[in-house]
Amino acid sequence: MAIALLMDAHIPKAITTELRLRGVDVITAQEDNSDRLADPDLLERATNLQRALVTFDDDLLVKAQKRQAQDILFAGVVYGHLRKVSIGVCVRDLEILAKVGESEDLANKVIYLPL
Repeated sequence: MAIALLMDAHIPKAITTELRLRGVDVITAQEDNSDRLADPDLLERATNLQRALVTFDDDLLVKAQKRQAQDILFAGVVYGHLRKVSIGVCVRDLEILAKVGESEDLANKVIYLPL
């Protein structure tokens, strides 16, 4: 089964739009009304939805790494930084992850963009 994504509140709309045009199952934190959640709660929400969380937030990355160290399960985090990855590369890499990967592949992992 393909990987479903939850986009953190600060992910550019262009990325979400392009992924949807390519048939990727993606929702935004705003659409889910989870855009005001604290980082640990957002990770938990993504896990409950069985969606990998896509973020450019350094603080959220730290929270995910802390969960890894404490063996607290989460659905996975895909982290990138717009100074290091263009929107086009981000879309390409997220599409590959979503369509080729399985949910279990990202469980309790942090994946860095670009791939």
